[in-house]
Amino acid sequence: MKSFHIGNIEIKLPIIQGGMGVGISLSGLASAVANEGGIGVISCAGLGLLYKKKVGTYNEKCIHGLRQEIRKARKKTIGIIGVNIMVALSNYIDMIKTAIEEKIDVIFSGAGLPLDIPAYLTKDSKTKLVPIVSSSRAAKIICEKWNTNYNYLPDAIVVEGPKAGGHLGFKKEQLEDVHYSLEQLIPEVVSVAATFKNQKKIPVIAAGGISTGSDISHFMKLGASGVQMGSIFVTTDECDASETFKKAYINSSKTDVQIIESPVGMPGRAIIGEFIRNVQKGLEKPKSCPFHCIKTCDYTKSTYCIIKALYNAYKGNLKKGYAFAGTNAYLSQKISSVKEVIEALKTEFILATHQIL
Repeated sequence: MKSFHIGNIEIKLPIIQGGMGVGISLSGLASAVANEGGIGVISCAGLGLLYKKKVGTYNEKCIHGLRQEIRKARKKTIGIIGVNIMVALSNYIDMIKTAIEEKIDVIFSGAGLPLDIPAYLTKDSKTKLVPIVSSSRAAKIICEKWNTNYNYLPDAIVVEGPKAGGHLGFKKEQLEDVHYSLEQLIPEVVSVAATFKNQKKIPVIAAGGISTGSDISHFMKLGASGVQMGSIFVTTDECDASETFKKAYINSSKTDVQIIESPVGMPGRAIIGEFIRNVQKGLEKPKSCPFHCIKTCDYTKSTYCIIKALYNAYKGNLKKGYAFAGTNAYLSQKISSVKEVIEALKTEFILATHQIL
């Protein structure tokens, strides 16, 4: 696999580990992927719940948690570490500022249009900024806004297709429409990035449902410089989730991975279980909102509290939570090391590339 650059940072292994919350990708998983030459990514979602013993408000606990996870990762690797910060988070700006203060290598930001991130960079900041989009239109808007308002262009763009896990930037009816497939989106966003080539080289990273070395080869042939993969790293020794969470992947079937309605206001892809079935029966309606973690969430209209559900799943309580998962999560068969997963991907990539040639 060919390396590529995000700004002046060389990504020796063109694999970015997707940010998965709550608590699924923390310093443990991120540092393991970074040690293999890829980019390890810490998810900012719900860190206040993971560091709830810290004195202070939920937001103060989130800030403390992010600092701690970045510092833990730095002790375990000299590789490249990123953070995933959803625009939809109510403490979005505080997470951005904290990540930059901690000199994180890369910020990945989606679940909304991250139109103002460059405003928070400091003069001595070396943090790279990478928006996550689901259309060429969104990529163009971000590039133009950043360029006009901040004289800055994205250091890379992640294009997340409709086969991804977690929250999806598509309407339900678009998920199976070939016009919104990742195969359609990658060349379109590559074309948008190329219009700014005289100012900056903007690599495009394919994401969503990518699970084999053959997939990596396929999307690189379409113009992607690298890929983002999440689900494949859940069933690893180093993943920060509970064993119960990991086994939910291993024990799932294709029909278990379904689209659900999220309180965030976006469709999501998850493994269906007891909790989701109870939600569908109206048995999990929240009575209050102690965190206000998502800007768009109104607990009086929500069918469940998403932050509690994802935290419970991370801890292994799947009676009170569920596992977000990509469309191919059911292919997981066993728990392996990150190194073993990446070695298998390399072998598959070589075989697929030779077949293409």
